[in-house]
Amino acid sequence: MPEQYLYEYAVIRVVPRVEREEFLNVGVILYCAKKKFLKLRYTLDVSRLHAIAPQLDLEELEDHLKAMSNICAGHHHAGTIGRLDLPSRFRWLTATRSTVIQPSKVHPGFCEDTDHTLEKLHHSLVL
Repeated sequence: MPEQYLYEYAVIRVVPRVEREEFLNVGVILYCAKKKFLKLRYTLDVSRLHAIAPQLDLEELEDHLKAMSNICAGHHHAGTIGRLDLPSRFRWLTATRSTVIQPSKVHPGFCEDTDHTLEKLHHSLVL
């Protein structure tokens, strides 16, 4: 029987106007300590984003999501946060904030394949 790995994930949401509490799920970040895995998968649905926030700068939004992906990957150009260890990067990325890009609460689970699980979560929670 394949080994099951504990993972944690959060949904990444775009909240164009925080006071209205309307949001659109755009991504999922998944962390698995045992597999040393931290990755963000996102998709921007331009028509849905324009429907709830026509004034939103989509280029800037994508730049921020790419920066989050770079932090997950630990790229050298991801700055100080990108140089932290995996658990610290995950905790920083999923910390509660009231900005246009917000994470959900962190949820746990068990999986055999982290990449497959990330894709499955992305498909069911974002697409």
